[in-house]
Amino acid sequence: MAPDWVERLCHRSRTVLPFALIGVACVIAGGLVAAVVAHSPTQHEVWAVAYLVLVPGVAQVALGTCQALLADRVPTDRMLTAQLLTWNVGNAAVIAGTVGDAGWGTALGGALLVVALALFLTNSRGARSTWLLQIYRLLVAVILVSVPIGLIVQQVKGD
Repeated sequence: MAPDWVERLCHRSRTVLPFALIGVACVIAGGLVAAVVAHSPTQHEVWAVAYLVLVPGVAQVALGTCQALLADRVPTDRMLTAQLLTWNVGNAAVIAGTVGDAGWGTALGGALLVVALALFLTNSRGARSTWLLQIYRLLVAVILVSVPIGLIVQQVKGD
């Protein structure tokens, strides 16, 4: 018999799968970009690789998985769509704004990421206090703190 958390993930695969597939695709894309630019990478390209792997990649898989394990109820299709769109469009805007030196794009992306994180936290309300919930909240907090820091760094660097 599988552990409870495995059964819960299987039961909620519909809520995990989109985040996992897109997240894994972003990790792979990061690896492909790294391979393409390896000969003479620019600062923006190195940053984009790391960002692709860590935020829309690993963090997205973690957020989607933790949400499925923690939420009392399965998120609605509307909520999942809102989370997927705000998270992924936000990340795309951050990457495009940073690589293209368009501060407004980075700011828009950062705002969308904050909305996405609020949506993720909404679904964890009422979850039992466990170590997983604490890790989930820590992940959300780290990303929330990173957004304004990244916007400030990008603004200062752009001056």
